[in-house]
Amino acid sequence: MTLAMQSLLRIKNGHRAMSLTRRPLERVVRTMISGWPRTVVIANDFTKVFTLTSSSRKYSSTSILATDYPPHTIFPMPALSPTMETGTIASWNLKEGDDFSAGDVLCSIETDKASVDFEAQDDGILAKILRDGPTAQELPVGTPICVVVEDVDDVSAFADFVAEQQESDPVAVSPADVSSPKATPESKRTVADEFILMPSARHLSHSKGVDATGLVGTGKGGRITKGDVLKALELGTPMPPLQNKAAPPVADTRTPQAPTKPLSLSDLVDLPLPNIETNGAFEDVSNNNMRKVIARRLTEAKSEIPHYYTSMEIELDNVLSLRKSLVKNHDVKVSVNDLIIRSSALALRDVPEVNASFNPNTNQVSMHDSIDISVAVATPSGLITPIVPHTDRLGLADISSSVRDLAGRARDGKLQPNEYQGGTFCISNLGMFGIDEFSAVINPPQAAILAVGGGTARVVPTPWIDGATEQEPPQVKSIMTARLSADRRVVDEASAGLFLSALKHYLSKPELLIL
Repeated sequence: MTLAMQSLLRIKNGHRAMSLTRRPLERVVRTMISGWPRTVVIANDFTKVFTLTSSSRKYSSTSILATDYPPHTIFPMPALSPTMETGTIASWNLKEGDDFSAGDVLCSIETDKASVDFEAQDDGILAKILRDGPTAQELPVGTPICVVVEDVDDVSAFADFVAEQQESDPVAVSPADVSSPKATPESKRTVADEFILMPSARHLSHSKGVDATGLVGTGKGGRITKGDVLKALELGTPMPPLQNKAAPPVADTRTPQAPTKPLSLSDLVDLPLPNIETNGAFEDVSNNNMRKVIARRLTEAKSEIPHYYTSMEIELDNVLSLRKSLVKNHDVKVSVNDLIIRSSALALRDVPEVNASFNPNTNQVSMHDSIDISVAVATPSGLITPIVPHTDRLGLADISSSVRDLAGRARDGKLQPNEYQGGTFCISNLGMFGIDEFSAVINPPQAAILAVGGGTARVVPTPWIDGATEQEPPQVKSIMTARLSADRRVVDEASAGLFLSALKHYLSKPELLIL
């Protein structure tokens, strides 16, 4: 066996190339024809060059003879997903001349689904990177991307190696050059052509996309069996591609009917067609830096923080009565939101487990001594959460004036960083916009946020009193829905339930808020 026969060009197969060196020529030809739809050039004593015709696209180097380059393997663009047709090499993890082991990542490939690491299946040395940067964009599956050798001394030989794509027509393999059964006349067949293929043989030939009806069958009456097709595929017997034959015309068995009267122009009705406008006017508005930061932080919070939600319905009739009383008797104007902030501060003091945060760096929960409630305020440039420090120590009047001041300066963009960075708890109230209930996203590093909806009038049944001659009729109450979004790493379900119960207790008895 000559040196040229021992050093064959490697071919592409799936995720990596398969070496064909040191194999007999006949075995190489059989393997190539039967299994892998690729193109390879085989040099035998420098006298014959066969091109296997299972693919219309061929790849070859600038010099294809084995003596011009040391033994090497060409790695193609792998199919990393069932639907992948093209891929882009995002980055190479190795440089030319670096060695690698099985399981090492050669490069990162962007597929139609995600960015996937291309791992080596065997040890080797990266001799040449064929595709990188602008030339590595949208490469079809099977495109050569690199050359791998086994000896580090062979790396320098591939400095000028270039894989050129050839679009020439493939050259057919002569049946005389490959051992294969010869087709004989069909005189030995005693069955019709449509039944010449056994069911298993028909299924196999259709799956391979070849027409096996020209083979010599070994079955009864000359029928072609599955074994005949397998043997032909193994030996490389040329078979024409499968063609879809038109189905024979089906005889019309319907009863003929009397010819109908042809339509005239007077029979047609002119229906008006509506004028549909398909192009609407729109304007692209780019996000400012504040909205970009909000989008990034909330996306991280929703994807990284394990949110869970608890809701409770709370009556507001006593709160509304207290507001009227404060205005009438003390000329103090407070909003329902001020009362909710005050109630939340007292509930946090009663349930300190909610007034905490999670530190991802140390994987620990931090309990805060100070209760600093952030209040969500909508501004033209985005949502901002100014902080009311030491909220549990402030009265209703102080909370009301502080919120009005912070909200006004927030809309004017005059807040200092220390006035909106931090906080231990957050409240978002959309009741003034007619929202009944909603779920808010936690604002890290806080562990919880309270989403407050507007009060709605509902008919509430009164408690049944045993022994009473007359029962109280149902009453109409203003009901508000409060929903707590909590971080499960910090706040468990029991703590969330205790917090909402404490909040309901203070709002049901608002006189406790002025103490």
